[in-house]
Amino acid sequence: MLTRKQHELICFIADRLAETGVSPSFEEMKEALDLKSKSGVHRLISALEERGFLRRLPNRARALEVIKMPERPEAKKAAKTVQPTAPSRLPQPANDVIEIPLHGRIAAGVPIEALEGATMLPVPAALLGAGEHYALEVAGDSMVEKGILDGDYALIRRTDVARDGDIIVALIDDNEATLKTFYREGAMVRLDPANRAYDPQRYAADQVRVQGKLAGLLRRY
Repeated sequence: MLTRKQHELICFIADRLAETGVSPSFEEMKEALDLKSKSGVHRLISALEERGFLRRLPNRARALEVIKMPERPEAKKAAKTVQPTAPSRLPQPANDVIEIPLHGRIAAGVPIEALEGATMLPVPAALLGAGEHYALEVAGDSMVEKGILDGDYALIRRTDVARDGDIIVALIDDNEATLKTFYREGAMVRLDPANRAYDPQRYAADQVRVQGKLAGLLRRY
């Protein structure tokens, strides 16, 4: 037995898949169900997964597959007089492109202030794995030896932890962000460029907060 909100969500997702072949974004689901936050959408989707109505497709961010549908009120009325001739075929999801927030420019040279913005960037779903992502436009050339060029879009998976060798977005002193390779040196953090013209940057560990790890790149030609 589904709650009213669970029933509304599964019907909304199924209708959108039938109409466009693409499952709705979490923001669209939040607005359609008049929820206050996306965390409510996450809880509803998890409940529908547990009950066998939905499945999240692996390696495709926000791609949802409807496995089965609850009986809609209008279907119950029709069942009294009309017998179904064949089972309906559920639409196949086609989430080839999704949109993620684009939060300004990030330095691949010396740190610059991290900019916030409301712009959304279309991204091939195959470039992203599980988790929440955002994008930053690269400014500078200090990561060129890793193939990260000025003007590229860095696709970042949100996380606050990193291992040595990870390429991360580091927030320095809570107001400047930079894209570098992360290493620990005792009580210090070393942020390495990938360009012989630049020196590593060293900070006290409490000066640096990990804002995410590099998940992919987009480049315009």
